[in-house]
Amino acid sequence: MLTESPALATGHRRYGANDGALAVYFHGAPGAPEEAAAFDDAARSAGVTLICVDRFACDPTLVGEAYYRALAQAILALADGRRVDLIGFSLGGFVALQTCRHLGGAVRRLHLVSAAAPLETGDFLDAMAGKPVFQAARASPFGFRLMSLWQGWLARHAPGALFRLLFASAAGADRALAADPSFRAAIVGVLRASLTAGQDGYIRDVRAYVRPWADSLADVGVETCIWHGDADNWAPVGMARALAHRLPGRVQIEILPGLSHYSCLYQALPEILRQVGQAES
Repeated sequence: MLTESPALATGHRRYGANDGALAVYFHGAPGAPEEAAAFDDAARSAGVTLICVDRFACDPTLVGEAYYRALAQAILALADGRRVDLIGFSLGGFVALQTCRHLGGAVRRLHLVSAAAPLETGDFLDAMAGKPVFQAARASPFGFRLMSLWQGWLARHAPGALFRLLFASAAGADRALAADPSFRAAIVGVLRASLTAGQDGYIRDVRAYVRPWADSLADVGVETCIWHGDADNWAPVGMARALAHRLPGRVQIEILPGLSHYSCLYQALPEILRQVGQAES
């Protein structure tokens, strides 16, 4: 169901239970709200309402703290006085952390899955499958936009080729996922949504991510659980430890052997949703 959020003048998608414990999912970049559709049954079984704000559809001129405050306002409006759990996947973890700073006591727990840490906190870039994208975003806004336009053209006209390009270096259990036709179809749809109509939002998130932001972690005092695959070559496992080291609140790390980026998401999310549902009961 696509509905309107007055704070962002954009929409969100809602999965799982109609009136369950609230969890807000921050999709990756590239990514789209439909990313959470794979967990509709798990959310319903856990008694959780899983919401994903369509942040790539909001005004692309809304950047920095104004953008994070607007996301927080949209979440508060959706929560209507109830506490929420935040779930951030991949680069969505970065946006979840920034948004969490503006939510105060409304957040019960933060869950980071395959999350990307600040680049300045370690020697990570050479080990990241997205290195060319992040290098371009750092070096030249114009060059990065050209790269994104090319990705968008592929997503529109040759989505299978773009999928193969992105997953050519799939590691760990992501290799088996990449061969699964249902996973391929889901990711192709997400790529098409985020790199065409949502392209400006994608560019905003990536450009914000590559700037220094480690100091902002001191403002995230909520209890946090970090879920990370030890074979992740999109966000190297050292990023999990870098985040845990800098977050001031209570932090739990779950390192999942043999899993990479998406395989960690697919294993961790049902367990996270189960925990969210139990916390509410």
